[in-house]
Amino acid sequence: MLRRDRQIRTQIHQVMDACLFAISFWLACVLRSNPHVIAWLKLDPDPLNFSTNAWLYLILIPAAPLILEAQGFYQRPIVCPRRATAWPLFRACLFTSLALILALFLSKTFIARWGIIWFGFISFGLVFAKEELIRWTLKSKVAQAQYRRRLILVGLSEETRRMRAELEAKSPDEIEVLTELDLKNTPVHRFVDLLHEHSVNGVVLSAKHGQVEDMDAAIRACELEGVEVLLVADFFKTQTARASFDDFYGWPVLVFSSAPASSWQRVIKHLIDFVGSLTLLLLLALPLALVALLIRLTSPGPVLFRQQRSGLNGQPFTLYKLRTMVTNAEQLKHELAAMNEMTGPVFKLSNDPRVTPLGKILRKFSIDELPQLYNVLRGEMSLVGPRPLPVDEVRRFNDLAHRRRLSMKPGLTCLWQISGRNNVSDFKEWVRLDLEYIDNWSLWLDIKILCRTVPIVLTGAGAK
Repeated sequence: MLRRDRQIRTQIHQVMDACLFAISFWLACVLRSNPHVIAWLKLDPDPLNFSTNAWLYLILIPAAPLILEAQGFYQRPIVCPRRATAWPLFRACLFTSLALILALFLSKTFIARWGIIWFGFISFGLVFAKEELIRWTLKSKVAQAQYRRRLILVGLSEETRRMRAELEAKSPDEIEVLTELDLKNTPVHRFVDLLHEHSVNGVVLSAKHGQVEDMDAAIRACELEGVEVLLVADFFKTQTARASFDDFYGWPVLVFSSAPASSWQRVIKHLIDFVGSLTLLLLLALPLALVALLIRLTSPGPVLFRQQRSGLNGQPFTLYKLRTMVTNAEQLKHELAAMNEMTGPVFKLSNDPRVTPLGKILRKFSIDELPQLYNVLRGEMSLVGPRPLPVDEVRRFNDLAHRRRLSMKPGLTCLWQISGRNNVSDFKEWVRLDLEYIDNWSLWLDIKILCRTVPIVLTGAGAK
C-alpha cells in the first residue's frame, strides 16, 4: 500500500481506537459503580467513580493510539491472521491499563482494581470487534469491487512475473493483477486499449530495464487517462538501507537509510529517555552522593571520570562515569596494551590492575555508569543503544561497516550487555549484536532489553 494511503488509514484507525478506549473506560466506571454488579460479585462498595476520574481522558485519549503504534498494531496488513491482531492489541491494552494505574497512584487517587481490569478487557474486546467488523466488510464483494486496486504490471517478463508473485503473496485481498505487459513488444495504442478493457486504476511500471522512450509514452498515456502510475525505482541494489521517497525543500528525492526512520516510536523513545533519566537522577541523588564521598575517601583524585566518546554519527561528546581507576590510568593503558583481551580496536582487560578496590564493586554492579543518566538527560545518549566507544578507538576501526553502529544514539545498555556483557571478546561479535539491534529496532525491543538489564545489573552477572 502506498505510504499516503497507509498514513490516512492509520490516522482514521487511531481516532477510532482512541474513542473506543475512552468508551471502554466509561463502561468500566459504570459497571464498577453499578450496585447490582457490586452485590453480584461481592465487591467493596467503593466504586471507580467516572466523574472524579474523567481527567484521565487527558492521558488516555492521546496515549492509547501511541501505545498501539509502539506495539506495531498499525503496521499490520489490512486483512491479516487474527493472532497478528490479538497479540499486539493485548500488549497495548495491558500497557494502557498499567499507565492508568500509575497515573492514579501518582495522583493519590483511589484505585479500584476491578475497574481497571475490566477496562483492559473491555478495550481489548471493543477494538478487536472493530477489527473483525472491518475484516468482514473488506472481504465482502461490494468492498472488494470498490477498494481493491486493479493493476497492470509493465516491464520485462521476468520482472513482472516476480512482481506479481510478491504482490499476490503480500496483499492477496488488496490487489488484483489484471495482466502483465512488455512495452518493448507491445505498441502504446494496445496498452491504452488494455486500460479501457480492464477498468484499470493503477499501472506499476518497472523502470529497471525499460527504455526511457517506452516509459515516457506509458506515463503520458496514463496521464491522459487519469490512471495512477507507480514507478518502481529500484535502480540501485542496497544490502541494509531502506529506500523511501520524500520531499527535500521542494525537490522529490529518493532516500536510502539503514537506521530506523523517524516515527512516533522514536518520539516515545526520546520521551522515555528524558523522563526516565530525570526520574532516576532524582531518586539516586543521595546514593550517588554517598558513593562519591566513598570514592573521595578511598583514593586520591576526582570523583568523576570524563572521557571523549563517539556519539550519534561519530559526534564527540563528554561521557561521565564514577571514577573506578587510579588517576594515571590512561598513561598506564599503553603498558597494558599487550594484555588486551578484546580483538579489534577496543581495549578490555579482566582484573585490570588500574581498578581500585572500591572500583571493582562499582563496576560489578554497573554503579559507575549511573552518571551517564546526565548524558541521557542532555540528549547525548539514550537508555538503550550501542555502547559509546572512546573517540580514539573509533578512529582505529579497520572495517568501515563497523561505523554503522554509530547511526543510532549510544545507550546505557544494549544487546551486547545482556548477551554475556563483558564475556564477549570478539569485537566483530559486539558489532554484530549492535547492528542486529539497529536493524530490528522497536520500542518493544527497548523495553525487553531494559527488563533483562535490571536483573543482570543487580546480580552483577557477567561483570569483570
